[in-house]
Amino acid sequence: MPIVAANGVDLAYDEVGDQKAPTILLIMGLGTQMIAWPEAFCQRLAQRGFRVVRFDNRDIGLSSKFESAAPVDVVAAFARAAAGKPVGAPYTLNDLAADAVGLMDALTIDRAHVVGASMGGMIAQVIAARYPDRTRSLVSIMSSSGNPGLPQGRPEAIAALLAPRPDAGDREGIIAHGMRVYRAIGSPGFPTPDATLRVKVEQAADRSYYPAGVGRQLLAVLASGSRIDLLKEIRAPSLIIHGADDPLVPVEAGIDTARYISGAALRIIPGMGHDLAEGLIPILAEAIADHCRAVDGRTESAAPRSG
Repeated sequence: MPIVAANGVDLAYDEVGDQKAPTILLIMGLGTQMIAWPEAFCQRLAQRGFRVVRFDNRDIGLSSKFESAAPVDVVAAFARAAAGKPVGAPYTLNDLAADAVGLMDALTIDRAHVVGASMGGMIAQVIAARYPDRTRSLVSIMSSSGNPGLPQGRPEAIAALLAPRPDAGDREGIIAHGMRVYRAIGSPGFPTPDATLRVKVEQAADRSYYPAGVGRQLLAVLASGSRIDLLKEIRAPSLIIHGADDPLVPVEAGIDTARYISGAALRIIPGMGHDLAEGLIPILAEAIADHCRAVDGRTESAAPRSG
């Protein structure tokens, strides 16, 4: 697994596709490693003519860990955020966005189609707003504007996500916990068989298990607050994808995100929850590839002709 220095941290990444092709940069969500972008999904995008790069955000997977940071009190952080008070955090979404741009620098990628899921969608939004010259287009999947007035997720989905995590030595407990989370937030219209889900959770647990990083990433989201004003600055062609049946980040969050981005297209997928279930791979890959190819086509047709 290659690792590069970017924005003062080490980021683990991999890629598929032609390195000379337009780049799709995949940014994963809270506490989730880059391997949650399925291999089949990445290959589909590469086959449509893209260089596909995925990576571990800081504090997760094989990227740098912030082990010297203070312990996280999630309950207190949520209470401060709910009261409109500032939340202290060792880093914010702005830092995570700068990491991604730093990775682009290290890989000599001038501009990319920036695609993010959940917290990764928030990071992608920040990149599109703050680094417009590095952004070909934006795809924000099952994410949010950070609007505090939006409906909350279902209690059982939030409880599963915030439940205490097993000790590092309890592999079976870790796997059981991971499966409970996916079952609570997954896609009812695209159910994943137990055996398939177990393999997915095992791969993540065996690659890296670092619950402390999840808490710090959550602080980064809470400390960053609403992105409504930032979304209004985005000029990159944008596609917002959301599941109609998302139990963790309700569909209203996707609708709200699209509302604040000028010209954004909104795609609501019936039966989709808060995961990248196997049955969703062709749907999502085609929607993203079509969006990115259309943007690239417009860019090429607008370029000055030589001769």
